[in-house]
This record gives sequence, structure tokens and C-alpha cells, in this order.
Amino acid sequence: MELFFYAIPTLMITGCGFAAYLLVRRARRLSRTWAHGLTAEARCLRMFTTTSGGGGDTSVRTTVHHVYEFATREGRTVRFEEEDGPTTVLEGDLVTVRYLPEQPQRATALPPSRGRLAFTTGFGLTFLGVVVTFCVGFIAVAHMIFSESGGLMP
Repeated sequence: MELFFYAIPTLMITGCGFAAYLLVRRARRLSRTWAHGLTAEARCLRMFTTTSGGGGDTSVRTTVHHVYEFATREGRTVRFEEEDGPTTVLEGDLVTVRYLPEQPQRATALPPSRGRLAFTTGFGLTFLGVVVTFCVGFIAVAHMIFSESGGLMP
């Protein structure tokens, strides 16, 4: 039983660490693409939405997806999907995309917005930090309870 009070928070801390890694990696990739990427004209091939959440008492989140296709400067045709793009871009629209020559499949049609990227990344990291702090506190309190009771729950 004691293991439960250590294992679950430790797994949550590990998950938060991985989520933080993904947040920072995405922010660095977008920032580098905006700063050093090449531009190309792309066509929106498809626009669709997905929903998550159960409805009823829980909130439903709708995510907009776009599928774009463009040609690199070398003439290679690249198709990619991007989430959370503008809802004003519809199928058939032409947009400017930015891509790194070594990773054209990681292109983005999002316009450069360093402030928004910093805010959303910072907010996400802060939230994950709060969760980790709670888990560490939970483990510390559980440890105190178990050490005072001789390893048995009171």
C-alpha cells in the first residue's frame, strides 16, 4: 500500500517532465523556423476539426487542423498537417509557410508571434511546475506519515 503513495506521484512527475520537454522542444522548433526558415506558398488541401472531452459536465475542446502542401526551393513537394491554425483559412486558400531546409515536413503556417509563443510555453511550464510541486509535497507528507506510524497507515 505504501508503494502506491510513492509510485503514482513519481509517475506523474515523470509525465510532467516529458510534457515540459515537449513544450520546450516545440517552442524552440517554432522559434528557429520563424527566425531562420525559408518561405514558400502553400495551398490548404483540407481543413477539419476534432473534438475532445465528454460533454455534459465536462468541457469540450475543438481543435482546428489544416493540411497544407507546398514545393520546396529544390522542387520537392511536401504535405504536412498543423493544429490550432486560424479558422479563417479554408480549403483552397493560399498561405505562406516557413520551413527549415533540413526538415521541410516540420513547416508551419502560423505567423511569427514570439510573445504568444513565450506566454503559452511559460504558462504550460508553470502549470506543470505546480503539478510537480504538489506531487513532491504529497510524497513528503506520505513519507512523514509512514515513518511516524512505523510503515502502516494510521
